[in-house]
Order: sequence, then structure tokens, then C-alpha cells
Amino acid sequence: MNLKVLTGMTICVVAAVMTVSNPMTSQYVLSLKGKTVTVAAKPEKLEAVIKKEAENLEVPPIDAKNDPVWKGTPGYNGLKVDIKSSYEKMKDEGIFDRERIVFDQVSPDIHLSDLPPMPIYRGNPEKPMASLIINVAWGNEYIPDMLATLKKHQVYATFFLEGRWVKENPELAKMIADSGHEIGNHSYSHPKMETLTGERIREEILKTNDIIEATTGKRVKLFGPPSGGFNDEVVKIAGEYKMKTILWSVDTIDWQKPAPSVIVERVTSKLHKGALILMHPTASTSSALPALIAAIKKDDLRIGTVSSLLKEERIIEKGNNSLLKGKSNDKD
Repeated sequence: MNLKVLTGMTICVVAAVMTVSNPMTSQYVLSLKGKTVTVAAKPEKLEAVIKKEAENLEVPPIDAKNDPVWKGTPGYNGLKVDIKSSYEKMKDEGIFDRERIVFDQVSPDIHLSDLPPMPIYRGNPEKPMASLIINVAWGNEYIPDMLATLKKHQVYATFFLEGRWVKENPELAKMIADSGHEIGNHSYSHPKMETLTGERIREEILKTNDIIEATTGKRVKLFGPPSGGFNDEVVKIAGEYKMKTILWSVDTIDWQKPAPSVIVERVTSKLHKGALILMHPTASTSSALPALIAAIKKDDLRIGTVSSLLKEERIIEKGNNSLLKGKSNDKD
């Protein structure tokens, strides 16, 4: 599935996205720095110029993989120059203009769904994006303020809800879902999942899925085990229900009730592309959230739901992301 994209900015933006993954990065950056943006060319030779420049501008896709440390790691779309469409954008003036190059997003050969079920600790390390994971089994009094902050900053998070909590607090659960945030499964009774029998694991997952759907109307596709406890059977059973097991790469440790500034420092000191940031509804987190969101954005990372982070869609770093309209592969 190739989706045509016309970049409206300097292509060096794309180079920043693929610094690690593309072996041609140094050559690519050098070529952009060493030439002017617009290069004169005779109309009959324009297509040849585009083809030559495309050799340095294309970015290979990254396959999903089982990382030895980070386990399940999603793939990331590459970029391929659409020669014909690019020519159509430039032919009237008869000159080569990098700002009019049209790209197709190219899907990886291996998708996350092609791999066996495994825990996921982060998104693709080349994707300039992070996700806020908010585990909820308590802290009701802080949820409305956190939702208000997220709305003010136009940020969508993923809330992993305990089933028992949803049963006792249906209005708050609906408030979270109605605010547009993603809903995940945080077990029903917050047990140590790694100690349970297969029957109990299924009960904890399915009972929570049922009550979340009945309460919010949302079908759940993500499972966040309590305290990050799991074993192979937990991951396997979640996978049988088409659910990904989600952990985290950055921990606020907010249950210790630190000062808000400590939370911001903990996150920013470990922040990275593809980060999954764990938090809970606490007084400290609620107070820290505005500064935390600002700090993440200052680091040129978008903030989105876990499912958005795991998608293969390539986004532009430090730029107008609306210019890359590639549709993510639904298999993920």
C-alpha cells in the first residue's frame, strides 16, 4: 500500500527521522547541505534529474522484530520517490525543486502481527513519538483535572483500567472514553498475573474486557499487566484474544508521591523516540502533567495513544506532520 505524499518542507527533515536506520544517512545529509533547494534543469532532462536525486532521498522501511532487550518492536514505513508524480509537479516550470518531490510510504516486509505474541516496551526507536500510559485502579479525585490538562494541550493518552474499578466508577470510565482517550485492560482485580493459572488469567482478561465494553462501548485491544507482572502464558493468552501486552520504557514512579519537578526530571532524563511513559492518577502527576507535556513536545516528539505509536506510519520530525498522510498498515 503506497500513499503519495508531497513534502512541503525541506527534505532534511526526513533525514533526521532515519538517522540510525538508513546506511546512506551521511551521504543524504551531505547532498542536501551541499546543494541549493532549486536546481535548474531542461524540461527534457527533468525526469532524469529526479531519478538521480531519488537515489539519495529514499528511506528503506524497517521491519518489526523481536529485539533481544526490548522484545516486540513495531516496524516503520520507508519512503520512496514517486518519479512520475514528482515530474508532474515540476514539469510546468521545467526545474527540479526538492520541495515538490512526491513520496510514497513503503510498508515493511515484516509486521508486528507477523511475530508471535511478545511483550512490548516501546514503539519503533526511529519514530519521533511518545505515549502516556495511565494505569487506573484508584486516584479518582485526580482524573478530572488530568483529563482537563490533556484536553487543553490536545493530547490523547491510553488509560489502562482495572475492571473492578470500572464496575465501581462507571461514570469516570465513560468520562475518560468520551474524552477520546484509548482504553486498555489492566486486569479485573489487580493480581500478580504471573502467578495465576491459565483459567484465572483468562478470567481476569475477559471479565475486564466485558465490563469495559459494556460501560464505555469500547473494544479493548491492549493489556497492561498490573505492576508489569507477566510470564509467557500471560502474553500468549492475551494474544489469543488479539490483544498486545504493553509494558513501559520510562517510569514516573509517581506512586511514591514525589514532587512534580521530580516526575518531570525522571521522564525527561530517560525520554527517547518511541517511549512508553507509565503514570497513575496522583496529586504529583496531575500537577506535573502540564510541564511534562511541554517538555516532551520541546524534545520534538509527538504525543499519541499506544496504538498510534505502534503503527507503521512515518511522521516528519520537527515539521508539519500533516504533509505525510500515509495510512498505517491495519495488520498492526
